[in-house]
Amino acid sequence: MADYYVSTQNLSVGYHKKTVLENITIGVNRGEILTLIGPNGAGKSTILKSLAGQLRLLAGTVYIDREALSLIDKNALSQKLAVVFTQRLRTELMTCRDVVATGRYPYTGRFGILSAKDWCKVEEAMALIQITAFADEDFTKISDGQRQRVMLARAICQEPDIILLDEPTSHLDMKHKLEFLQLLQNMAREKKLSVIMSLHELDLAKKVSDKIMCVGTHSVERFGTPQEIFEEHYIRTLFGVTTGSFDERTCGMELEAPKGKPEVFVLAGAASGQDTFRSLQRKGIAFATGILFENDMDYPVAKALAAETVSVGALEHIGQERLRRAQELAASCKRIICCRSSFAPWEPENRVLYEGLKAYQSSLFT
Repeated sequence: MADYYVSTQNLSVGYHKKTVLENITIGVNRGEILTLIGPNGAGKSTILKSLAGQLRLLAGTVYIDREALSLIDKNALSQKLAVVFTQRLRTELMTCRDVVATGRYPYTGRFGILSAKDWCKVEEAMALIQITAFADEDFTKISDGQRQRVMLARAICQEPDIILLDEPTSHLDMKHKLEFLQLLQNMAREKKLSVIMSLHELDLAKKVSDKIMCVGTHSVERFGTPQEIFEEHYIRTLFGVTTGSFDERTCGMELEAPKGKPEVFVLAGAASGQDTFRSLQRKGIAFATGILFENDMDYPVAKALAAETVSVGALEHIGQERLRRAQELAASCKRIICCRSSFAPWEPENRVLYEGLKAYQSSLFT
């Protein structure tokens, strides 16, 4: 544990002496981003509130820079650790600038008066998060997404070593999600800020995190790098996915595949078929497709939605057996959709498939 800036030992957390999760082990270095993922209600927020000292630990110890959290003076702790949680603040008659300025209170002394330096920090934080344009608006009258950005500016203004965030992107649009997480990554990298947060967007968690903790319904199941966590089938098991599919490699989700015998054969590949696959799924039309290389961008979608996919490994020769199977499937379908007409030198079988379908079943072509 001594090697980490933030760590836990034999940690158990919960409410009203009722244990939610136990034996939690966390280790985060300076400059690292740890993301908690898992189903709703599993205990991610409970862990974060416990790390912040907002909930009494049921067992174990939280360490910050080798010092027990319980032994750190409150003012000293507020200079080390900032939180961006979902609870509402009492902000009657406060502007956004006023809310951001509360992040400087750990530095103001007993009278809470901000100096010129403090106000400079406030303005810098607002400019960094791009909220200066509505700095003088009533905090209670702005959008949820704007509030989230104000709270991040407040945390940054605090100049912490650690920042805890509970679902910080939940009210942000795509533009501000990306900007928000890029900012956290830059701060972690440049200021050696330790970031611990929960996220529901698994694709973003996989991209931004140095480490991921998987919080299951009864325990912390895994702790490791994104490469270690996003193994085939595991995420579906963690979230109990029973409808549709999830691909751990791409973090892509698809709805259920249409039922029944394929009515349409789709000649796809080279990332040409995804829109067609999804269009057929929306119409409830079962289809088959091929011949796809398994490193093709079409393959994960086809695997999820097609009744049958004729495929071959990334560097494998297609061969006559797969060509014949694709021809059989196409011949049994009522309609053929060709998403491409040019083929790479290493896939002559797809060229043969295309030419054969065009010559003998041109009336079925789309």
